[in-house]
Amino acid sequence: MQRFLIGQYGRFDYSKFQRDFRPGFYGIEACLLESGEDIQALIDEAEKHAFRVGIHFPLRAGGPSLRDALFLAQDDEVRKEAFAYAERELEAAVRVKPEYILFHYPKPVILDDRVDWRHWRFSDPSEYVYESAYDLETFLDRSERHFSWLTEKGKAYGFRPVLEFDALNRYVYDTGEVVKLLQRYPDIKLCLDTGRLFQQEKLDPYLDVSRVLRTYAPYAASIHLWTLQVLNDGSGVRHSHFPALPALDPADGWAPIEAYLQIIAEVNPDVNILFEHRSDWISDEELEACYHWIHRLMGGKPSE
Repeated sequence: MQRFLIGQYGRFDYSKFQRDFRPGFYGIEACLLESGEDIQALIDEAEKHAFRVGIHFPLRAGGPSLRDALFLAQDDEVRKEAFAYAERELEAAVRVKPEYILFHYPKPVILDDRVDWRHWRFSDPSEYVYESAYDLETFLDRSERHFSWLTEKGKAYGFRPVLEFDALNRYVYDTGEVVKLLQRYPDIKLCLDTGRLFQQEKLDPYLDVSRVLRTYAPYAASIHLWTLQVLNDGSGVRHSHFPALPALDPADGWAPIEAYLQIIAEVNPDVNILFEHRSDWISDEELEACYHWIHRLMGGKPSE
């Protein structure tokens, strides 16, 4: 279980830390901490328990109303402000000594016009644009700038840049161009989110999650692990961010976590696993079963 992390979002929750964290876990991923006291608690506990810290951008709450930096925005001024905003947050995050900083990519999300996205959650219309209004050449040019900038800042501030896929379109899963970018900028790694991938596959007939995992898991540093129950057309979602438990049957609409992790373990057994779930929805015994099941699926020995 040395590759496992838990999340701390909004505040440093000591009760969650005491219940969910285990000796030997890799670390904690923090996001949108509301106060300096929460940030200091993260620093103190990391030093005390010798775990690593990751940041799900941004570390601090209270910034712009849209938390993600729109690095690929169509408007020049919006892109300029996105880089400036990210730079300010990187400067503030240095004191935490993060192992990595994770950003959503691409932002804005580029949506396949062929798919009905009514049931995909966005907090603001500026977060997405349709493929028909955003050509591949522009996407690649701006992605290149984004990758280059993150590589430079990662070296300057001492962190690993990690990009978490949001919704995927053909530019990502059909062209091979993002793989080329990852090969040109090897300091940048990916995060794959099991819940997002599953939900998109249920509403998007063109997405093959198994293919995405085989293509991109070799470049992943982390997996955001959680499950949910989705109706066949993707329109109904139940129990979002539910813990992955072996008793949750894909035949009942749950994400096929075992199948996903079998692929990931095959191509990248050393990837980190962040439990991005609502552990308060299950018992202590179920939480322990979740940890042991995922540990086994990722090739861990029972004694570890």
